[in-house]
Amino acid sequence: MLAMEDVFGVIRAGSLLCYMEWDYILKKKNDAYINVEKELDNGCNLTKRRSRREGKVWYKLDLSAIVYPTLQRRDFSSVYRLSVVLKEPVKPDVLQKAVDIALIRFPTYKTAMRKGLFWRYLEPNHRPGPFVQKDIRNFCMPMPFKAGSRYLLRVYYYDCRISLEAHHCLGDGTGGMCVLQTITAVYLRLLGHSISNGYFVLDVNEAPDPEELEDAYMRYANAKVCPPRPGEKTYRVRGTREPFYTFNIVDGIMSVKEVMEVAGKYHATITEYLNSVLLYALLKKQNSEWHLKLRPVKIAMPVNLRRFFPSKTLRNFITMVYPAIDPRLGEYSFDEIVNQVHNYMRYYINEKFLRGDITTNASTQRNPLIRVVPLFVKDFVVRQFYTRVQDKNSSAGLTNMGALKVPEDMKPYIERFDIYMGQPFSSRTNCAVISFEDTLTINFASNIMETDVERYFFRKLVEDGIHVTIESNRESLQESLSH
Repeated sequence: MLAMEDVFGVIRAGSLLCYMEWDYILKKKNDAYINVEKELDNGCNLTKRRSRREGKVWYKLDLSAIVYPTLQRRDFSSVYRLSVVLKEPVKPDVLQKAVDIALIRFPTYKTAMRKGLFWRYLEPNHRPGPFVQKDIRNFCMPMPFKAGSRYLLRVYYYDCRISLEAHHCLGDGTGGMCVLQTITAVYLRLLGHSISNGYFVLDVNEAPDPEELEDAYMRYANAKVCPPRPGEKTYRVRGTREPFYTFNIVDGIMSVKEVMEVAGKYHATITEYLNSVLLYALLKKQNSEWHLKLRPVKIAMPVNLRRFFPSKTLRNFITMVYPAIDPRLGEYSFDEIVNQVHNYMRYYINEKFLRGDITTNASTQRNPLIRVVPLFVKDFVVRQFYTRVQDKNSSAGLTNMGALKVPEDMKPYIERFDIYMGQPFSSRTNCAVISFEDTLTINFASNIMETDVERYFFRKLVEDGIHVTIESNRESLQESLSH
């Protein structure tokens, strides 16, 4: 792959949008809308100046983003969803204006996918959109690169909820959360509220920091050795695959204090405890099925590398670790599972090991022979490797975005946040965790009919004394989980 160039640019905002916003502001005649007019006008002028000065702008895919388009199928895209639940119903016309204003601040998210001879890349998308839509039941649907206006993100609303869906080639959950919270902040300002910048809310008057656009992997891929990645076939959940365009979700809502108290009894963090509960559920699921032999149970868990390697990047900057239990060694009690997960996290999640993992990932991209291989050959090889090896290296996925923070003057308007990992690549279930104030939400997403793993998971939480409220897009699921 060509070496990463520092490409700093802001997408040219259409003049029609500028004049529409100008007309809208003049009609309203109040201070809140005048501030918004200044934000939009500054963004438009800055965009035009930078576009004239820098000429054609394009963005190379980061180290993780290279893989996601390769796995694209008619019935699968690497799409995730982030949602914020407000305390008042969403006004779609105001939300559309907020999206138009905020996205100027995120040039890599207002792009379209392009294909070259050797690599794919992102280029600014000047088509109308993305347009706010009313939410749908089966979300995180495939996102074809050439469909409609070619945007790689969607914005939905329903009642009090605002949802952002983004293709993973644009960035990880941290970048997506910056986009969602900035849109939400602008939306609340348009309603007349005073909202500060800070945490995930970026200043829409400022030009993007060059560091926000970088491929941070390549900056830190400098270990002197590339550690090997031992792996073997793991237990795979057997289930009845749902028809195309069906996406099943199960949400568990609970108190952060309760979960923290229970985790503390096991001398574990919340992440360690929830990983242990999921491993426990997967072990119970495997034991309930007929099998010739037992297999290891393993979870694919993304780690936010910004915790260990300073970077402001809004693109992908994560790597995977795989806490596991091997039932072939004997029967594990839950306390033993927690202890093993705790020790695994302490051993593997540190700056030295993660730097080596980044270096291993970057080694193929730096290989001069691989760089000149045509794209269609790379796609074939990567797809075969992922299908036959990588996808079979874990039984389920679990991601934890941790405790979200927002500016103090934004808190009164927010109820909670949700996160979904999106459609699994194969027949399995994925789990995503997020918390805000004292509300912790665990969101399961799957493309199979059975809910055995979710049932075992939430029952264990209840057995440990945690009160759980269940929500789902499946009919009568609360009844089935309670039995």
